[in-house]
Parts: sequence; structure tokens; C-alpha cells
Amino acid sequence: MKLKIIAAGRLKAGPEQALVGDYQKRLKPAPAGLGPLTISEIEAKRGLDGPALKSAEAQLFRDRLGDAPFVAMDERGKNLSSPDFAALIGALRDEGVRELCFVIGGADGLDADFRATARHVLSLGKLTLPHMLARAVLAEQLYRAATILAGHPYHRA
Repeated sequence: MKLKIIAAGRLKAGPEQALVGDYQKRLKPAPAGLGPLTISEIEAKRGLDGPALKSAEAQLFRDRLGDAPFVAMDERGKNLSSPDFAALIGALRDEGVRELCFVIGGADGLDADFRATARHVLSLGKLTLPHMLARAVLAEQLYRAATILAGHPYHRA
């Protein structure tokens, strides 16, 4: 199952980009049938804010997603353990989902109507993370999920 992170904003060169790149490389052999991991970025027109910005971002996300199922990453989402996250992804893979997208909104979050169309709404925790760091954390958790499903000792819980 191909994995894709679609995120608002541009990831600039730096430690977050290096981390994301590292986990992308680790997912190229597709452990447990998960991978590769690709990153797609959207950027709404400047000058928008609040609901107008969230609405514009939602349309850009819809354009990138097409018919692919997606998981909305949102502070209001369900907080899963790493093994539960792996089990969710494994179940979707076993269900025949060929590509699974994870959407990370901008600083104002995701449009409520768009979020409601997600297959799942998940949280990375109660802490507020910068959006660029959220990408790195999500990329690591996707790799961790793949290793859990493959029976690899990376996850030592």
C-alpha cells in the first residue's frame, strides 16, 4: 500500500526535512507491504485567513486526493498507541486499500466539512506541534507501523 503525506506549507531545508527524508528512504523497500512514502505539499493563496484559508486549503487537498481514502491528522482526532496505529494501517492494507493519504492542515487546522469526509481522524497527541515537526513525527510513526507489522524489532514496547 502506497503511503502519502499531503501537507499545507513548504518544508524547508533543515532537520525536519532530513528526518522525513530518512523515513522515506527506510520505507522504499516497503516493509510489510507499506511504502513507498511520498510527500505532497499544498499552499493556499496569500492574504486568506481563518475560515477562508481553511476552505481554500480543503479544496487544494481534495484536488490532490482525488478518490483516495485519507486520514485527517487533527488535534480533535483519536489518539492511538503505535501498535494500534499499525493495526489500523494493517487493516486498511488487508482490506485492499492501495494508497492511503494522511492530511496535515495549516496553522488554522482543517476545514470541518473536509475533516468530516476523512476515513479516520487521528491526533499525534495533546501537545501542539509545529506543522513541519508533525510531518517528521508522522513519517516516523508510518515507518514504525511498517516495522511492527513486519515483526521487525525497531519497536521495543
